[in-house]
Amino acid sequence: MENDAATLYCPNEHCQASNPLTHKFCQQCRTPLPKRYLWVEAEGLSVASPGEILADRYLVISKSVVLDTKPGFLPQMPELENLQAIKPYLRLIPYRLHIPQVYGVLPLTDGQSQKDVLLLERPPLVADDTGQEVQLCSQLTTAWGNATSIRQINWLWQIAHLWQPLWDEGVVSSLLDPYLLRVEGSLVRLLELHSDPEPVPNLPQLGEFWLQLLPETRPEVAEFIQKISNSLIKEEIRSTEQLIAVLDPGLAELGRSQKPTIKIFTKTDTGRTRQRNEDACYPPSDILVSKPPQPSALAIVCDGIGGHEGGNVASNLAIETIQQQLQQLTKIPADHIDPLQLIDDLEKAVANANDKISQRNDSENRQGRQRMGTTLVMGLPIAHEMYITHVGDSRAYWITRHGCYQVTLDDDVASREVRLGYAVYREAIHQSGAGSLIQALGMSPSTSLHPTTQRFILDEDAVFLLTSDGLSDFDRVEEYWETEILPILTGESDVANVAERLIEIANDKNGHDNVTIALVHCQVKHVEPGSNLTAVIPERFANQTVDTSRKVPDTILGSGSQKTKVIPDNKPAGSFQLPLHLIVPLILVAAAAALGYWVKEVRSPAAKTPTPVSPSPTSQPNATVTPDVTEVPVRSLDNLAQGWVIQTTKDIKLANQATLSSGTFLQVIEIKQNSKAAGVSLVRLRLCPNPNTPKPEVSQPIEFVQSQLKRFGNENKVTVLPVGEKSLCDDLPPSPASKSPAPTAQNGTSVTGPDNR
Repeated sequence: MENDAATLYCPNEHCQASNPLTHKFCQQCRTPLPKRYLWVEAEGLSVASPGEILADRYLVISKSVVLDTKPGFLPQMPELENLQAIKPYLRLIPYRLHIPQVYGVLPLTDGQSQKDVLLLERPPLVADDTGQEVQLCSQLTTAWGNATSIRQINWLWQIAHLWQPLWDEGVVSSLLDPYLLRVEGSLVRLLELHSDPEPVPNLPQLGEFWLQLLPETRPEVAEFIQKISNSLIKEEIRSTEQLIAVLDPGLAELGRSQKPTIKIFTKTDTGRTRQRNEDACYPPSDILVSKPPQPSALAIVCDGIGGHEGGNVASNLAIETIQQQLQQLTKIPADHIDPLQLIDDLEKAVANANDKISQRNDSENRQGRQRMGTTLVMGLPIAHEMYITHVGDSRAYWITRHGCYQVTLDDDVASREVRLGYAVYREAIHQSGAGSLIQALGMSPSTSLHPTTQRFILDEDAVFLLTSDGLSDFDRVEEYWETEILPILTGESDVANVAERLIEIANDKNGHDNVTIALVHCQVKHVEPGSNLTAVIPERFANQTVDTSRKVPDTILGSGSQKTKVIPDNKPAGSFQLPLHLIVPLILVAAAAALGYWVKEVRSPAAKTPTPVSPSPTSQPNATVTPDVTEVPVRSLDNLAQGWVIQTTKDIKLANQATLSSGTFLQVIEIKQNSKAAGVSLVRLRLCPNPNTPKPEVSQPIEFVQSQLKRFGNENKVTVLPVGEKSLCDDLPPSPASKSPAPTAQNGTSVTGPDNR
């Protein structure tokens, strides 16, 4: 396909010059020219021909691929009422390494009718140098026979991690479609998502699919995969947690044949406009660490919050605390690593750092925006894996010869809005307060903190870039990775020289903030094992039974690869509940009438502090009530949504002299914006009956549920409802499906809701 007239417009709003498609930089202002190839869902371009320009911006490459020639402009977004149809894409944004995200819609006319076709960004495809020819990445079934044994197991391991979240969203059949299931190097990727048929695919079908791979499976792992597949078919493996627990030892055994070499180089700079550097890093700036000969390797980047009030104190305190706590952990022999225990240890170290900063804030009586804090991103390469843990908006990128991938999801308002299904990311980032953080170290006790830890199998050379937003802002990493970071992998440069260059780019192109980076270069030499692997189902799962009904999803995925959970629409019977704790001032208000109560949330100005912003789902009011106001200090009801149940933990005196006694249950009936006060949400509450009736028989022991929660450190902050127990407010009129993670109130109320991790 060729179109000599097609041009690519500069994304710089002050330039917008047209450029040939083959150019990588604008010929007028030297701004990098992003080439955004978009996948058109369900072959929606049957009415167009290659070379055509649609909607005055999209160049048709093939029947399913277009190139956005005006990447500096916001694409057309789906109508609000159509968000439900694309909700699986939005809610699965924590898994965007594997699943393309919605870019926008393309309006097309077919005869007399017009329809909006969905455009997906970052599809698994490769473009040639001309920019007008693209090729889809290979299907997994096609690439399977040429993969090493560790990569074959790695691909299955990734599918196992994806199974439960896709199953929860009703799109798990996508993992069984050979055409949709693609591979890009070591990474499993999907072209698009397909809704599940009836009956819903189950794990035995996954086993049957894997069994079809046996003819081209490496002999070293053929028996291993055959036994796992048969165990899935026979339902000896009944959950993804069991499946991952079987795959992990196989990966560990294969990893022992590898000889990894790790090089870490960090660098921090105050920047062009700041007077103080609030960032911190480990190892200390400008020091190269190599493993071997060093016995361990660890990289940390922190971006302090609090300005002259102590952001630099918080970031350095976090580095010191975590480094000391993990010093012995990094020396554990590879054959003694328990991935789940290691993740728990990493997150406990983060929690300890959080509490030290928080205690420092409390001792100095710092409140609100005066509290010092820090973001965090750290990488621990150990054995055949890389563990990435993060809190806030400092990021980790994974660079291979195949591409550059942002592997962390910012803990900000924009990402939360997408995860809850309220907006497409490209639109959400343009909304007011989109970059405000919803969590950071030091802002509250560790019971309120939810770090995310991911695992990556190292089966090829790679560079992990950890960076503060001084570099990552304005997509600088995406613009410059190919020219600046990729040379590390090709041997044309080294981590020290690249680090210097990235600091220069951050200061020249951004320059608004401190900048800190850590480059982790992982070199892998793989040798096939001398003996065949044997699959063993761990004894702790031997007698475990799992209910695979769609009505009661297994919401705890027994993996550390991605713990940013997608919140289910409806609270299933018997679900246990995890609270989300975030700090913001609240005012509790009650109506004089017995029809309901209101909660008034005051939103803080957008800033780089944990500043939750309440979503505003549309709903029809049940009644108009003029509230009296009583101020009560409570912990944030951030993301409160219709259907949540709040329980008071102490007596509360209301403005109309009425009293809510301790143990009172309230249900959220309606949420709306207050037209008289910008940035304020009104929440209508209704009294619920106190559930004193005997609990019914449970179909799953409470001890089992609690044991799953214990792994995540939540045993002291979780309300567990037995399977089959009635909702606290079942006798009330039905409310719309919940859309938000569960908040928790302090000094007056506690809030229960689905798992938000």
